[in-house]
Amino acid sequence: MISDRILEFTKMEGCGNDYVYVNGFTQTVSQEEKPQLVRRLSDRHFGIGGDGVIFINPVPVASEEEGKTDPVADFEMEMYNADGSRGEMCGNGIRCVAKYVYDHGLTAQTKISVITAGSVKHLTLIPDESGSIGSVRVDMGAPILEAEKIPVRPELFSGSPFVIAQDLCVAEKIWQVTCVSMGNPHAVVFVDNVDDFPVLEIGPHFEHHPAFPNRTNTEFVQVLDKARVKMRVFERGTGETLACGTGCCATAVACVLNGLTEDEITVEVPGGELLIRWDREANTVWMTGPATEVFTGKIRI
Repeated sequence: MISDRILEFTKMEGCGNDYVYVNGFTQTVSQEEKPQLVRRLSDRHFGIGGDGVIFINPVPVASEEEGKTDPVADFEMEMYNADGSRGEMCGNGIRCVAKYVYDHGLTAQTKISVITAGSVKHLTLIPDESGSIGSVRVDMGAPILEAEKIPVRPELFSGSPFVIAQDLCVAEKIWQVTCVSMGNPHAVVFVDNVDDFPVLEIGPHFEHHPAFPNRTNTEFVQVLDKARVKMRVFERGTGETLACGTGCCATAVACVLNGLTEDEITVEVPGGELLIRWDREANTVWMTGPATEVFTGKIRI
């Protein structure tokens, strides 16, 4: 039942990966309410429409016996998929968080930290000619390759602790899969022609395959040359989206692991492009891309 409460929101997108953003500094929604509310707000016919909802929250000060310590980050990103399930990380989403907090006066700093599902990410905000944030560079951290930490069930592949170009039977066909976590699980599959690939048909079979105990995001990737690839993604809990920041990072790592590209590549997605570099010496992945505010509004919840 819809109440008389009014929720203010901001619609934002990064390469077409769009979310509804709620300022948790000024508005409170209980944890019990959030899954159902997220499903409603994300609905493109009966709600606002988006790939999910992201709450931008203050970070609590950690208490200690003899006082208090500083917050572990500047802001918290609490991210939900369109089906109401909690997501650990969203690369396009976190860039939009950075733009929101700067453009809406929550910070004047161009270097900030954001915690999401217990992991702290460091971001560099790049203002455009108008003084607002046009793009953001994110230190996405080290890719996780150990199967059990992704998590992946290695016994359903070769049994190796790493899943790199290993066979997996999905939808009655054998696919070569490389698995990476960028804070959330990804299965990367290389294909000859991504434009004609049946993502909507095959994607759900990967998402719900028993090899992935927490489900998985699946990237279908066509290598164009050593510095550029094209990718389409089927995101768990949402379906095919126009972009996936963590998926682009996982794609770059998988390309390098399979000897297909250089360490820095441009990833073309239906909604735009992201520049991804895996600094193997430091073992961290850098993602640079746009963040855009679409509109603001109010909705009765």
